[in-house]
Amino acid sequence: MEQIPILDREIAQTYAECFRTLADATRVQLLAWLAQQPEPVPVRSIVEAFPLSQSTVSHHLAALSAVRFLTAQRRGTSTYYAVNPACLEEFPDAADLLIRGRICCPTPPHDSAAEPRRPDASP
Repeated sequence: MEQIPILDREIAQTYAECFRTLADATRVQLLAWLAQQPEPVPVRSIVEAFPLSQSTVSHHLAALSAVRFLTAQRRGTSTYYAVNPACLEEFPDAADLLIRGRICCPTPPHDSAAEPRRPDASP
């Protein structure tokens, strides 16, 4: 039997923190919105775009920054946020590697009998 490598614990912790951060729908919305912006955006503009208080937006931005999904730049009295370019390149690859089992989990053999049926499909 082929021995399948186990994902390094420190790397697994990092991935877990990232996925936990994205377990909040508001954070996913903020990240998606910021990813569409051509340049860093000040907090006040983010607050204007979302139906949330400034403190709630700041809380979510801090969480996203803590796991490096966002970069923050101080400009005078304002902080400008942007999606970390490395995140755009690396995170999809990391998710793909984990989900497809290329790091820690064997890819199961294809078994059409194990595939879920669509509710509208006939037996």
